[in-house]
Amino acid sequence: MKSLSIRLAAGACSLGVLAFCAATAQAQESAEQSGVQAAAPSEEIQESARTLGTVTVTAQRRSESLQDVPVMITVFGADEVAAARIQQIDDIVTRTPGLSFDAFPASQPRLYIRGIGSGDRGASGDPSSAVFLDEVYLGRPSAVAFDAFDVERIEVLKGPQGTLYGRNVVGGAINVISKRPVTDSFGAGANATVGNYGRLDGAGFLNVPLAGNTAALRMSGSYRSNDGYVENPFLGRDVDDQETISGRLQYYAEPTDSLRLHFTLDGTRDRAAGTANHVLELDETNPLSNFYTQNFDPDVTYGSDPGFLERDTWGARGEVSYDFSFATLTALVSYRDLDYGFGYDFDGGNPDPSSPGFNAINISGGNEETAELSSQELRLSSLPDSPVTWVVGLYRYNQNVLRTDSLVLNAAMIAPIELFDAFVADAELNSHAVFGDVSVPVTDKLTVFGGLRYSKDEKTQRVFNTDSNVPLRADDLFDATASADFDDLTYRAGLEYQLTSDHMAYASVSRGFKSGGFNSEPSDAAAAVTPFDPEVAVQYEIGHKSLFLDGAMIWNNSLFYVDYTDLQTTQTDNGVRIITNAGEAHIQGYETQLQLNPSSNFNLAMAYAYTDAVFDEFVEDGVDYSGNRISRSPKHKVTVSPSYTLTLANGPDLTFAVDYQYTSKIFDDNSNQPPELRDATSFVDARVMLEGLGNGMSVSFWGKNLTDERTRTFQGGFLGANFGAFNPPRTYGVTLSWDY
Repeated sequence: MKSLSIRLAAGACSLGVLAFCAATAQAQESAEQSGVQAAAPSEEIQESARTLGTVTVTAQRRSESLQDVPVMITVFGADEVAAARIQQIDDIVTRTPGLSFDAFPASQPRLYIRGIGSGDRGASGDPSSAVFLDEVYLGRPSAVAFDAFDVERIEVLKGPQGTLYGRNVVGGAINVISKRPVTDSFGAGANATVGNYGRLDGAGFLNVPLAGNTAALRMSGSYRSNDGYVENPFLGRDVDDQETISGRLQYYAEPTDSLRLHFTLDGTRDRAAGTANHVLELDETNPLSNFYTQNFDPDVTYGSDPGFLERDTWGARGEVSYDFSFATLTALVSYRDLDYGFGYDFDGGNPDPSSPGFNAINISGGNEETAELSSQELRLSSLPDSPVTWVVGLYRYNQNVLRTDSLVLNAAMIAPIELFDAFVADAELNSHAVFGDVSVPVTDKLTVFGGLRYSKDEKTQRVFNTDSNVPLRADDLFDATASADFDDLTYRAGLEYQLTSDHMAYASVSRGFKSGGFNSEPSDAAAAVTPFDPEVAVQYEIGHKSLFLDGAMIWNNSLFYVDYTDLQTTQTDNGVRIITNAGEAHIQGYETQLQLNPSSNFNLAMAYAYTDAVFDEFVEDGVDYSGNRISRSPKHKVTVSPSYTLTLANGPDLTFAVDYQYTSKIFDDNSNQPPELRDATSFVDARVMLEGLGNGMSVSFWGKNLTDERTRTFQGGFLGANFGAFNPPRTYGVTLSWDY
């Protein structure tokens, strides 16, 4: 059974405020498998927050205590992931201050960390904030498909991480770390969930030691489903449903004291209807606005086509590490295959004049994408007991993407036939990098750190729209091919000073780089072969990490300023949406994370992020938007998570936990003009957990979005109206868990 302090953390920090959710034993196990001995907690420490400082993270590509890392990190531990029902990327976003996203569709998330993100899903485009699965870069938004079951932790790193993590971490990185096989003990577990909207989930894992406790197999899998959150009375069915199957098979071995082998095979299969879109505000200056019927009811859509989501993705990963007398050599290779299709009814209406969802203009479309992603990394790093910690390495990444973006327009007043427009982009990326990073203790209290990374990207793209029967989004039909190279030297440098054993202060400067690319929906052949430039962010940050009250309180703070140049934005030019460079922007902000554990049964975790992201130079379609806020970047985000645990007379523990999240208004367009505006929102989740029922059984009663807050997860203006989709409604259910 896990200690009481661990259960308290799991109940209280479901906003991901700190990494207090992993058990000390779990942290030690993870560190030992990485060849690092985790720090042991001091005697008893009141079974309180001080043990949290020993949680192992790998933000600097080595295992170390969270409180010793000079980077602002939000961490979700294994217990928290399970208790708070963190299953996919949007569950992480809603619980992390400084992190936001655009969810249209949710299967292609566009992440923004500290105001830095990208709306480009094109075949040669890149994200500005990246996701890594067990150190493997997921280079396509639709490849971010994983189930957060049987994970050790999820780390959200704020600010440029280009030196150590490489590709496209201008804003930051999300690292998902799976639980590795355990070689010295058998393990098994399972859970089952039922809830409203036909929610039916199941998950399980099995860990089997092999070869005299020198190797192990770990198998884990999950099934997630619901019947749909939105009713479509026109079709007589529900949409916004889910059916996801995920699985992972791992083999880990330690043939000798110096050699470690780790191989993983994972896969995900998604099947669902399309997004439930709605006609929202009308553009009265456009005569086409007269042909739509508005629908602000988030629970009902009237689309004439349910749409579809079909995604099949799998990946293989291999890691070999060998300890020499002076360093550890690690080789990491990966391959990922993606087959993705998404279709939707964009206008959310139908052509029946008697329907309350009648639209005389019917708009639909979708994306089809196949991709192959592979990477190889070779790095040499210092041993765990080395007084100077360092790492050097070589990295290569290859990506081949074939993507079709289609638009279908069916409106008798515009044309007597259905109009079909499709851009097909076939892109290849070859990326190479060399990197090094070092931390040098100058005195017992002062450490200097720094790193460099040189990256070079070679991109080629062929794009054509000749399969269209009319060029709706381009001036004419064309077929064009172009190539370009992009390179940059990124860096980080800083100081960390151990004021006392419980207080550390740091200051750093870091540079992030995202290469340029080509538009996958260009207006003509000339635009197709004209690349947009790389974007660069340089961040200056000061912060501290502190323990107070003999370990009963953790308080971490960060102040940062970012110079953001040539940021790649989605702009509208004569009705055509293209990626171009906006000029310059600055982002300044403050983040604070606090956990208070005043007694053995009460825990309070809080976090706040202030992000002021503003364009300094930005002209779009002849209009000067300098001084506007960067889209999808809320200025304020707050999370508060109290929990209270009672130990019942017959042994079980009863925990009550609440998660509160506040996000200020968000502009979905860089013009900062209505209607593309999301109002401020407040979300409340809660759960009651009964643990220690005997035979490893526990039960949790949970509710998400208990106030039934509805906000727009996507919106965009087109052909006289603003179209959008909404977040899920109030959901609730019960989860029964078993741990061997």
